[in-house]
Amino acid sequence: MGLELEMQLKFCSWPVEAKFNPGCDMYNKIIVANDLSKGSQKLVDAALRLAGNEFHRLHLIHVVEPIAAAYNRGVFAVQAKKLTLEVVIQAKQRLQLVGSQLGIENHRIHIVLGTPATEIRNLANKIAADAIVIGSHGHSGWDVLLGSTASRVLNSVSCDVLTVRINE
Repeated sequence: MGLELEMQLKFCSWPVEAKFNPGCDMYNKIIVANDLSKGSQKLVDAALRLAGNEFHRLHLIHVVEPIAAAYNRGVFAVQAKKLTLEVVIQAKQRLQLVGSQLGIENHRIHIVLGTPATEIRNLANKIAADAIVIGSHGHSGWDVLLGSTASRVLNSVSCDVLTVRINE
């Protein structure tokens, strides 16, 4: 393990155990499922450790869930579409800022409208991802351990999934 990475792991603010096999390739395509919450920097930090601090290995994704129009008529439906578009625009700006601070090119930044687990899986398949880094907030049942989106992603992809506990 390189001294620089060893120092980063030593001073990390949460428990980390890292074992490296020098003969093993690192993950080359890592998806960071970023919900843009306060704790999402932990996801980026974990992904960078997996990537050996090579930013070009990362893809950032944020999934905006459509705003459901309970009544698909009239003004409310139009307002829901407008609001959804505004949320997408704001999310894109925020994720592009994160990406630019890391030096991640725009074609590796993905803002998608849909269901988070489904869209993360779709991107993983599209780019043939080696790993996904996703946050876990945990609420109840199995979701206490992983979080509902993390649990759904874990059970629907063929690549490795690293869940990072986010305590906000």
